[in-house]
Amino acid sequence: VQLQASGGGSAQAGGSLRLSCAASDRTFSSYAVGWFRQAPGKEREFVAGVTWNGAGKYYADPVKGRFTISRDNVQNTVYLQMSSLKPEDTATYYCAANRYSVQVQVGAYEYWGQGTLVTVSS
Repeated sequence: VQLQASGGGSAQAGGSLRLSCAASDRTFSSYAVGWFRQAPGKEREFVAGVTWNGAGKYYADPVKGRFTISRDNVQNTVYLQMSSLKPEDTATYYCAANRYSVQVQVGAYEYWGQGTLVTVSS
């Protein structure tokens, strides 16, 4: 499965961005998907995840109430709506697919997108 992350860019604090993760393969609809981020000098960390059918959604504490993950299995795309952005949200964001379940560990994901940069200024 090839993943293509897009939608990154620059935003002011308090603003919004929507990231997309598009897959090349229809089997993507059977995979759990996670969004991760990596800031310069820091380890990659889990941000949000969604089960294969969209019924289960999970968020890291720093983004709860501000970010929303969703998916459209007809379009083979997973979205991350980011609102009330903060400067500390600045990072490269990656989407990843896992054929079993949403996991917070980076190593649990088999397929990764190339990353999209989000920069939030104060």
